[in-house]
Amino acid sequence: MDIYSSRKRSFIMSKISGKETKPEIKVRKYLFALGFRYRKNVSTLPGKPDIVLPKYKTVIFINGCFWHGHDCKAAKLPTTRTEFWSDKISANRERDNRTYQTLEAIGWKILVVWQCAIRNKQLFEAEMERVVLFLKQ
Repeated sequence: MDIYSSRKRSFIMSKISGKETKPEIKVRKYLFALGFRYRKNVSTLPGKPDIVLPKYKTVIFINGCFWHGHDCKAAKLPTTRTEFWSDKISANRERDNRTYQTLEAIGWKILVVWQCAIRNKQLFEAEMERVVLFLKQ
């Protein structure tokens, strides 16, 4: 049973933003400090990637573990309405895969950075090294 009424839960969920999140900002600041220049949330590309590096023909998606169904503890499904959430996350994953395939088909390289890797300081450094190596190849 949810601790909030459905009206209150709906209000809470409506306040979740899809862009300008703390993980996105952290990754962008890191890349900018290293001299990488990018565009944000380019609506002309499928999936409106969080970071677009046109010079490298690369897009970066900063995915929230829960919303995109990552296999970490942060992606644990709620105990209420599990079927709804399972279907929702599955649909999100399918949409993500279609987006990635479309982007690859038109010549873009794709990187996905997970929220759990950004929150952990050691994982963040390793993840950013992976991103920078990918971009420099």
